[in-house]
Formats: sequence, structure tokens, C-alpha cells
Amino acid sequence: MPNSHLSPGVPDVSTVWLRVFLEVARHGSFTVAARTLGWTQSAVSRQVSSLEEALGGAPLFDRLPRGVRLTEAGRLLVPHAQAVVEALHGAGRELAALREAAGGRLRFGAFASADAALVPQALATFRARHPRVRVSREEGFTPVLLERLTAGHLDLAVVSSTGGAPPSTYALHHLLDESLYVAVPADHPLADGGPVRLGQLADADWISGSARPEGTLLDVAVRQGFRPRIAHVVGEWTAKQGYVAAGLGVTLVPALAAGSVRPDVVLLPVLDQGAPARAVYAATVRGRTLTPAAEAFVGALRKAAARLPA
Repeated sequence: MPNSHLSPGVPDVSTVWLRVFLEVARHGSFTVAARTLGWTQSAVSRQVSSLEEALGGAPLFDRLPRGVRLTEAGRLLVPHAQAVVEALHGAGRELAALREAAGGRLRFGAFASADAALVPQALATFRARHPRVRVSREEGFTPVLLERLTAGHLDLAVVSSTGGAPPSTYALHHLLDESLYVAVPADHPLADGGPVRLGQLADADWISGSARPEGTLLDVAVRQGFRPRIAHVVGEWTAKQGYVAAGLGVTLVPALAAGSVRPDVVLLPVLDQGAPARAVYAATVRGRTLTPAAEAFVGALRKAAARLPA
């Protein structure tokens, strides 16, 4: 039956017919083509007849006493049939590579401090095992990354939470929980390196990536009973350290970024009772099929997280 969705004049042709046609054309014989395909000669003859009928009834082969020979219509069809069959073979190869995460693409995003150690280690493992996957990466704050994920621009996003309820839109693959530190200048009165409670720094000037603590690491301070006075809004981690070292304030540093702190800044572990560790997740959209490459990268992230210092 012709497909009603096809444009007028476009024949509804089975790819099986084309494959059989090419085998007959290659061997010049229904018998040899049938043997190659593992079919009966009559089955091969029926496939060719069906193709001829679909294409308007013109014969594609002259039936000779010994074998067959392409007609002018058959010679015209050969390159088109080859193009169709090769295109399908190519699609099959690409789909197989995609299933094995041996090809395709991976689009992911991550928040800044995850790029200090977690993401590079995971990406190195992933690239070693899946070198043919095309990888693109974005950096941003968690809310922006989740928006990009929802819009379909990312396959997954490495995001963080300071204890808020995870949005039900996303499937969150837990990677790790990380502790927090307060970064203070080397000459700060508390700079002996001992643990502190955030309340001890309630009167300090704070450096943060946002003018409001909500949705940032400083949300922990709000839950501990005080609203930090944000004196400087600085987004980049290296710049934050410069402000701290200059004595312009203090800032919170997650454990993922602790290894890259400059020597004239002191990190003090936060011991506030009930202050939750920051959770880090690989987020995907709930209900959206995860590509094999994305699944493999989630696995690489989990292995990298397990290797990081506690």
C-alpha cells in the first residue's frame, strides 16, 4: 500500500527490495543472489517483481536463458539503490556506536568549583574510554544550568544543593556530600586553623557570588540564625581569594575547591551543628531518555567522586 504521507510521484519502495535488486545486479543471476542471501530463487524473483511494480512496471532485468541483464531502467536505478542502502548502513553503524557510547555527543554543564577536580578527573576517564564522543561543556550557576538542561541544550548538569528540596522536574544522581570551610586572611584572629561556627563570624564582611545569600553557600548562615553582611559580590573563585587575602572580608569555600586555595588564605572547617553538607549531583531531566554517552559520564563522575579526599 502506498504511504499517504509521501509526496505525489514518490514510490513506496521497500529497502529489502532494493537490497535484493542490488544482489541480482551484482551477480547477474537470481540463483546466485538467492544463494548469497540465503533465500529461495522464487523469493528473490518475487522481491524483484514487487520492486518493478512499485516503480511503474518497467522491467529492471532482461531474463536471459542463462542469468539476467540490467535493462536501461535497471542501470538507472543502481546508483540510487546503492545510495539508499549505504545510507541505511551508515545510520546503523552510527546508532550502534551511540548505543556503545563509542560515538555521538555529550553536552554537559558544571558549576565552577566542580571544575577544580571532580569534572576534570571524570572527563579524563571518560575521554580515555570513549575518545570518539564529541564533548561540549558549559560552566554556570546551578539555576542557570538547570534551565539549560530543561531547554534541551544539555544532556546533564553537575549541580549542587545546600540542603533545599530538589526540584521534582529532575532526576538527581548523587555524587558526593562535601563539607564547607570559611576562608579568612592569614592575619585574621581566628586564623589558627581550628574549626569555627558560622555564628563567630556574624559581624564579618562577607564575599559572595550574589548580593543575596539565598541560593548560595551563604544560605547555610541564614539557617543558622544570622544574615551575613555581603560587602563584595565576586563570582570567580580566584578573585574571591584575592579579596580575602587583602583583608576585605571572608568567604565560604566548598571542599571541592579547597585544594586550589592560595597560601596566604587560611581555611577553617565549619562545625555548625545541623548545617548540612552541600550535596553534589549529576542532574538529568526526569522522563527524558539518557544517551549512552551521558550514562557513561555519570558513571565516570561517580568514580571520580569516590577517589576524591573525604
